[in-house]
Amino acid sequence: MSSPSFANPLLNPPARPLPRHVAVIGAGSIGPDIGYYLKSALPGLELTLVDLQQAALDAALARFQGYADKAVARGKMKAADAQAVLAGVRGTTDYDAIAGCDWVVEAATENLALKRRIFADVEARVAPDAMITSNTSSLPAARIFSGLREPRRATVTHFFAPAWRNPAVEVIDWPGADPALVAHLRRLFCETGKLPLVTSDAPCFMLDRLFDTWSNASARRRGRAAASAIDSVAADYVQAGPFFVLNLAKGNPIIVETNTLQADEEGEHYRPASIFRSVDRWVTVGPGQRIEVAGDVAADVRDRLLGVLFSQSVDILDRGIGSAADLDIGCRIALGFKRGPLELMRALGEQETARVLERFVRERPGMPAPRRALADYQRFERHVLVDDVDGVKVITLRRPEAMNALHDEMTDEILDVIRRHESDDAVAGFVITGYGTRSFCAGADIGRFPSMLGDADASAPYARDCSRLLVHLDAMSKPVVAALNGMALGGGFELAMRCDAILATRDAWMQLPEVTLGILPGIGAMVVPYRRWPQASAVFDGMLLRAERLKAARAHELGIVEALAGDAQSLVAAAVARVRELARAPRKRPVPDSAVALPPFSGEIGAGADGKTLSRATLALMQDAIRAAAAAPTLAEALEAGYLAFGASACTAAAREGIAAFHERRSPDFGRTG
Repeated sequence: MSSPSFANPLLNPPARPLPRHVAVIGAGSIGPDIGYYLKSALPGLELTLVDLQQAALDAALARFQGYADKAVARGKMKAADAQAVLAGVRGTTDYDAIAGCDWVVEAATENLALKRRIFADVEARVAPDAMITSNTSSLPAARIFSGLREPRRATVTHFFAPAWRNPAVEVIDWPGADPALVAHLRRLFCETGKLPLVTSDAPCFMLDRLFDTWSNASARRRGRAAASAIDSVAADYVQAGPFFVLNLAKGNPIIVETNTLQADEEGEHYRPASIFRSVDRWVTVGPGQRIEVAGDVAADVRDRLLGVLFSQSVDILDRGIGSAADLDIGCRIALGFKRGPLELMRALGEQETARVLERFVRERPGMPAPRRALADYQRFERHVLVDDVDGVKVITLRRPEAMNALHDEMTDEILDVIRRHESDDAVAGFVITGYGTRSFCAGADIGRFPSMLGDADASAPYARDCSRLLVHLDAMSKPVVAALNGMALGGGFELAMRCDAILATRDAWMQLPEVTLGILPGIGAMVVPYRRWPQASAVFDGMLLRAERLKAARAHELGIVEALAGDAQSLVAAAVARVRELARAPRKRPVPDSAVALPPFSGEIGAGADGKTLSRATLALMQDAIRAAAAAPTLAEALEAGYLAFGASACTAAAREGIAAFHERRSPDFGRTG
């Protein structure tokens, strides 16, 4: 598998413009959902759905209308936006309608001969440079596209259901594809809200290979446990067990097809269980439901489920089918695993992982065993991407499922990357940015904090510990620039504040929403902005005491953001240039170490920017903390005042109410708590 030029897809220069006219061939199950995703992301796109059956096209167009109506009813889309999504969509049985398309996506039945006929018809009608992709979940690209005159413009783009909502998509890097095509598709998907995962051209690719063998291994344990028992044990690891998912997707024939393909290619140990051909629907339990399973049976099923999961995972990595980080994040996002398989292996420990693998390989001869020490499979960054751009390390926060929010492991990975390179003379400095186009960092995960409510002695050290990366940034000798590619909330904005400079895209914005949860921002927001940008004190009063948003353009006017950019690529390029400029002189600490005089707090106190009542107890603590931090003679003492205030806020009734409301997805009632 050839390596993409940059791990962050948006750093690759665009090889071609965004598509203007896309055809989706196949209006059955997933084709219309692919089309709806494309129209939602690119409303001006012309979309043509092609199918042999008019009834399928009519149903697909009705599905479009239903999705849009539901989005408007739930307040997720404005009526005008829904109309834009529905405009320019047509269904046809005439293949000639695809002439002029710059991208054709095939989403027909998993039949190699049929797909090859479809692509012969497509190639006869579209321009030589039009992109051609197949949504196959298992058939290798080399087989599908070998008959094309221009195979370099073709590959597999494997979507996951529901394709309009599930962000994962596998992009197959096969030898016949133009590397620029793969780079372009990665960029296109990232730009339109997807998570592209690059895999090699092995049968079933990466994620279906794992899920299909997981399902097959489950069916082969049916003699030991019922489907409902297996799904109940699997609930420790996935949102929905294998048999429930198979029912949902009517997937038994797919498992037969994909595992037969694997068996023919890689050995009889992949042959599908015969029961798949005789069962139409499994009797099982749904997500959140369980039946009691005897201890010995549960242990046996658990070993089998983990055994196949770990066996396939090490095989994927040993053969270079996909990367470790993509495997873990793909399993979580595309397949609904609670933790990725490599994360599970790490949590179990080497001894227990080895036992599970050895048992599985012994009981299922031929199944892959690890080719390396188990510790070797854990040597990768899980939550950040690292690129070298002109001698600057670009660190991309990649937790798209959490809008790139910080948690302990991501914090440590960022810190580790910086420590690894900050003494390297070839590295001028660092840029920190977020994955995608919507979010730099949506704050910090609540993590362990709820367990500390009511305990100031635990909460203050927790805030101090969460600041370990930021304190390191304060003291290091090389420059760090924050490149805000979207929203920066709470701890994400606090991270940006500690960098030498902040650059942002024009549509980025910042917010400190902690007060709406009845807590204080404990890792610098009550300290740093007043010392660093005293001219904007009134703005920070509004952000801290009313959770007001600050748009990038206004932040630029105030001198908080140094420069604005039009898109993520130009943003990072400007940030890299700024790092190199800063590196030419000895670094000045970005946050002044001396006390600062505060003007009186501005604006009405007691209601948030959204008009909802805030906790007066929390606001009083915040004001006291801001004053104490401003008067502190050193930055370290000012930060300590913030940590202690955060600990005090954890002991309020407002904090308990705010955190409970967050978990229960409701508005907090601070009128009751004070």
